[in-house]
Amino acid sequence: MAGSPREGIDITRVVQAPRDRVFAAWTEPADFAAWYGGDADVPLDRVSMDVTPGGAWSLVIVMPGVEMPFHGVYREVSAPERLVFTLKDASAPGDIEGETVTVTLTEQSRTSTEMVFRQRGGHLTPEQYAAAEDGWEAFFDALDTLLASR
Repeated sequence: MAGSPREGIDITRVVQAPRDRVFAAWTEPADFAAWYGGDADVPLDRVSMDVTPGGAWSLVIVMPGVEMPFHGVYREVSAPERLVFTLKDASAPGDIEGETVTVTLTEQSRTSTEMVFRQRGGHLTPEQYAAAEDGWEAFFDALDTLLASR
């Protein structure tokens, strides 16, 4: 494979919702549980979010026979345009902070928002980043569905 090894994920989407609404989907537990995990179940009682700089977040994706916990810490909260947080799953070594996720929201019109998603950290293999990107794409499909329903 030519070029440098993959070190993260970059996804840009235009979502059909006002920027405030998209930001809320990232920061309100009921909304976050509705789309994070794609088609999998994220029970609201397994979601915790302290959306302040230094605040922790966690959730558990539940599928038949398996539970997948995720957690992290908010590094930057600039409503409604930017959110930066760390992300770890159960397989991540305990001595690392995890991946850093940055979500930047730019109003395109009163009813559409450009969402730029970036995940960095270098803690995953290129194959793991590719799989994680596929997962995020599925999550964002679920986000589109959530936003279209409101």
